[in-house]
Amino acid sequence: MIAVDGPAASGKGTIATLLGEAYGLPVLDTGLLYRAVGVTLVQQGGDLGDAAAAEAVARALDTARLGDPAFRTREAGEAASRVGAYPGVRAALLDAQRAFANQPGGAVLDGRDIGTVIAPDAPAKLFVTASSAERARRRWRQLEGQGEAVTYAEILADIERRDARDAGRDAAPLVRAPDADLLDTSELSISAASDAARRIVEAARARWEKSRG
Repeated sequence: MIAVDGPAASGKGTIATLLGEAYGLPVLDTGLLYRAVGVTLVQQGGDLGDAAAAEAVARALDTARLGDPAFRTREAGEAASRVGAYPGVRAALLDAQRAFANQPGGAVLDGRDIGTVIAPDAPAKLFVTASSAERARRRWRQLEGQGEAVTYAEILADIERRDARDAGRDAAPLVRAPDADLLDTSELSISAASDAARRIVEAARARWEKSRG
């Protein structure tokens, strides 16, 4: 089991995907669950400020829709950050995430509370980060590539606002688990970041196997 946590646009999703490919493990981007809840709530005419309505959407969420491109937009990210602050929403999605994490053979999960709440016993934990300026640059380029008309300044403001909300919420705040290895990708290429992540996982696996005798 590999837990990959970190703030928005840090590279954690790419790293999780590459680790899944390297080890032949299924991968879950848990942020998509919250994006799906936020977007679905808005599509149904609901209010992102309505915690009860957001929880109801989370409990009825159809995970087969997670591939919907609507969940990859700037607005979806903002919606996810807002509904993700509600304890009821997080509780509604908890069991599904834990079931994925504990499936036979292992799994890779990326999010913001994997190593602290969803899979605190994961043998390998990474906390992937990067400077806010670099994360904003990455997200800006991604959104422009998707055809969204946004400025770098707007995305940087979004990133900083989401960081503050995610770290300051009462329910499962974004925080590095005490036993998570820090991986700063600010100056790393995708290949270099992937190699560094593999080294972290290999070291963690060696410790885990040694502890099992």
